[in-house]
Amino acid sequence: MGRVAARALAEHGITTLEQAASLTEAALLAMHGVGPKAVRILRVALEARRMRLRG
Repeated sequence: MGRVAARALAEHGITTLEQAASLTEAALLAMHGVGPKAVRILRVALEARRMRLRG
């Protein structure tokens, strides 16, 4: 994931995959700096840990 997306998540208090899993794709995409590519990367990382985005 790029620095801009990682920074955007951190600014919203999202610093772990568990925290990211509590969000929906729409909520992630609504964050300035988080785009479809970042969401895809998060999905892959979550799936590797048998987790997924909410909703």
